[in-house]
Amino acid sequence: MTASHGEFRSEGGAGEDQFIYLSIASTLLLPLIAAAFIVVVIKAGPPPAAETSVETGAPPRDGEIRMDQPSLIAALRGVSTATITTILLKKGLRNVWMRGPRTIREGQPRLVGPAFTLRFIPAREDLATPEAWTSPRSTRAAIEEMPEGCIVVAGALGVADAGIFGDILCARMAKRGVSALVTDGVVRDIAGVRATGLPVWSKGVAAPPSVAGLIFCGWREPIGCGGVAVFPDDLIVVDDDGAVVIPAAHAAEVAAAGVEQERLEEWIMAEVARGGPLPGLYPPDAATRARYQTVKGEGSPG
Repeated sequence: MTASHGEFRSEGGAGEDQFIYLSIASTLLLPLIAAAFIVVVIKAGPPPAAETSVETGAPPRDGEIRMDQPSLIAALRGVSTATITTILLKKGLRNVWMRGPRTIREGQPRLVGPAFTLRFIPAREDLATPEAWTSPRSTRAAIEEMPEGCIVVAGALGVADAGIFGDILCARMAKRGVSALVTDGVVRDIAGVRATGLPVWSKGVAAPPSVAGLIFCGWREPIGCGGVAVFPDDLIVVDDDGAVVIPAAHAAEVAAAGVEQERLEEWIMAEVARGGPLPGLYPPDAATRARYQTVKGEGSPG
């Protein structure tokens, strides 16, 4: 029993010694391994920064189309609001056409620009007074912040009996280079507004001032206009069919698809003029698209 117990203790003692040696070795080696790894990482440097999308600043997605804003605007000037709404519908975006705004001047050319948003809320008698026009938070102050080329989008809750802008304010917007005014509300001093040359899309005309039914409360913030959400710097396209918003993240893709769709429809119209039947032509089936691609390759629209 004693000898046997002694042998057991001897074997146990040897095992403990081996465990101690391994522990010491690990304690010494691990810092060296970690230091070597840090040196390798430092020499390698940080990972390369992701390339960013020109119009959104976000990392590009696979297959993303990128354009700078001047190129976007130039491309979209050739794309109708009808075509844009169809393209966005195919992307799952149905609510992009503003209900109410109509051009006050027929034949107005199509215009495109980044949204500069204005927000109105219902009037409250102690706040909706002529004195509000001189407040630091007034339409006058907002106009002085409007950049050249923007399209002003004013969410006025569809109020039709209080004109949010008249001729003097529209004249100042025109002088600052604003491209257009779009609102689901109404304007006043219509003859004077037309004389300013500022393109306007509105729900109509009313003589009373804005404070008769509305309070102006802010600019460059998300708004609703004609039942549509509009964010600052979304792209706005206006023509005889009304006003459409293109979310900034989709603008380049919509522009590229829109230009191609307009080319295709121009060719389809030429086919209709020649007497071509609609089935298989519009919408085009595979055979029609093949014919179109052939003609497109030859550089002729007909």
